[in-house]
Amino acid sequence: MRLMLIRHGQTPSNVHGVLDTARPGPGLTELGHEQAARIPESLADTPVDALFASTLVRTQLTANPLAAERGLDVAVLPGLHEIEAGELEGRSDRDSVVTYLKTTFAWGIGDLDARMPGGPDGHDFFGRFDSDIESILQTDARTAALVSHGGAIRVWVARNATNVGPKFAAENALDNTGIVVMEGSFAEGWVLTRWQDRPIGGTEVADASAADPTGEGLRGAAGSEEAAALVESNVEHIAQHRK
Repeated sequence: MRLMLIRHGQTPSNVHGVLDTARPGPGLTELGHEQAARIPESLADTPVDALFASTLVRTQLTANPLAAERGLDVAVLPGLHEIEAGELEGRSDRDSVVTYLKTTFAWGIGDLDARMPGGPDGHDFFGRFDSDIESILQTDARTAALVSHGGAIRVWVARNATNVGPKFAAENALDNTGIVVMEGSFAEGWVLTRWQDRPIGGTEVADASAADPTGEGLRGAAGSEEAAALVESNVEHIAQHRK
């Protein structure tokens, strides 16, 4: 199957750099609605057989223009939502953002026992996200689009892509409505075929001034040396997972 993982449009929390992961979550900014409106035209030559979104409002609002243009229903699945921030919810200070990113990317490179302060560990996240991906695989869709979240998409790709190292997702940003394409299955393995860090609608709807913590690369948040050390310290975990 071809999975098109689309990050939702911009929210007020993205603009202000706030860790905002609770349900139902904020809606979209004016720019976020414009980003969502450009998705159908940007995917005009791309077949989409099924469309999914998370339980958070921002993903459903982002999916609506594509659903309307293609005549598709938006199926809301319970496990595609953002990685919960736990005790860091609502914070925007640098230490909290770095802690959030370091914890999530520890999962992506193999340390599933790492726990978000007052929140989930990697087993919790992959358990519910993988379950929803598996349910999508059981449909007859050849290409499925799912609108999800920056942290969730990047960490899931870090753990599952077989053709790039886990630090690829840690080092590369994923802007609002950026799109990531994975092809394959859990049985056959997943291949990353596209990583678009900018909005799918083009640079005209990008906002370089937004703090956007869950779209930022680990290197940008923690510094290149610390990010590299975190990745290297988990090489053994990566090897065990990929066997």
